[in-house]
Amino acid sequence: MIAFRLLIRGWLLAFFWIIPFLVIHGQQNNGPLRVITYNIWNGFDWGKDTLRHHKFIDWAAFQKPDIFALQELCGYTQARLEQDARRWGHEYALILKEDGYPVGLTSRWPIKLISKYREGMWHGMLHVQTGGIDVFVVHLSPADWQFRNREAHLITRQLDTLTNDRYLVVGDFNAHSPMDADLDLDRKSLLARYKTGDAKNEKYQNLRHGYWDYTTLSTFLSQGLIDVSMPFIAPSERFSFPTPALTNIWQTVSEIKRHRERIDFILAGPALAGQCVYSRILNGPETAELSDHYPVVADFILRLQKE
Repeated sequence: MIAFRLLIRGWLLAFFWIIPFLVIHGQQNNGPLRVITYNIWNGFDWGKDTLRHHKFIDWAAFQKPDIFALQELCGYTQARLEQDARRWGHEYALILKEDGYPVGLTSRWPIKLISKYREGMWHGMLHVQTGGIDVFVVHLSPADWQFRNREAHLITRQLDTLTNDRYLVVGDFNAHSPMDADLDLDRKSLLARYKTGDAKNEKYQNLRHGYWDYTTLSTFLSQGLIDVSMPFIAPSERFSFPTPALTNIWQTVSEIKRHRERIDFILAGPALAGQCVYSRILNGPETAELSDHYPVVADFILRLQKE
């Protein structure tokens, strides 16, 4: 009888211990909170590539993200993003703009707009709150390291104003991380490609004095943001661009393999990063033709915060 009572007590303690991990601001969740960021390559050719779009919708519905950050929503309107979001189970969506290369976000929870940033940004940035988390969706300059660096400092200045310790900066950074510097030593063909591009462009330079620039990502890391993918991804899997979808468009099959790089990230503040239980760049065959980028996913088990 005593052993049975101890067993029951142990079950109850375990039950009450795990409940805080399954509650997000009063809403129960059946598992970890899943965040995905994805650059969808010109909004499926500004909506004309319906086959790729349909495959993407099916993939997104299967992934069941709780918060879904998107870049290159070209040709999208607020209404169209809302329509797509409902197809993967989200009732809430917000787009930064309806021209150029917009970013946007969809969510299981209501989205509170904090700010839409366009001035001083190449493509703009969206800052929202959803599910108890501040999320910054970014798409930094694809052409110039100095411009990206200015964007990074603009974003980190906004981070300084936060009172919430749960925050994410996610998206397409178009920049390399200093934590991938060892991999960059072997990326001679990719470096030569960037040098050729810079030589043709008098106004913008992706490389800094002919070599990789790490100041953009270092700006975020020095702010205390943490690259949540690093503990979970082997060096051989550290690439998010390009995909085989670009084959014979502007790269050959062999070039795509030689020119792999990691430019898409989920960065989390220290409090939230400590609750990350899984992260991957989904760079397998299931996403090889959906976009020219691969998506990045991270799962978080959140403790209950005191209101």
